[in-house]
Amino acid sequence: MSDDTNDAPEAPKTPAPLDPVAVVLLDHLATLPQDKSAAPDDVARAYAEIRRKPSDGRDLYKRYQRAVKEQAIHLARAGRIEILRRGEPVNPDDFKGVWRMRLKRS
Repeated sequence: MSDDTNDAPEAPKTPAPLDPVAVVLLDHLATLPQDKSAAPDDVARAYAEIRRKPSDGRDLYKRYQRAVKEQAIHLARAGRIEILRRGEPVNPDDFKGVWRMRLKRS
């Protein structure tokens, strides 16, 4: 008797759904002119407005700053966006200080 488990075709890989912060980040960057970039605080504010409840304070966006950075790193590693320092793309695994982001240029 032969084992046919290796002959079965592989199921097509479906990309994992994006994190809601990543969706807002990509949507925000898509609205910018091609020569512009966004600060992480801009994206955190946009996401905070979606999540806002009447009892939330005006600094709600600060809760989401870390999530924005994590998703930006993830998207940069995947080649979907660029993380910029002084207007130049940087390694998403090794950057510090003030940074911005933009959609990956083709």
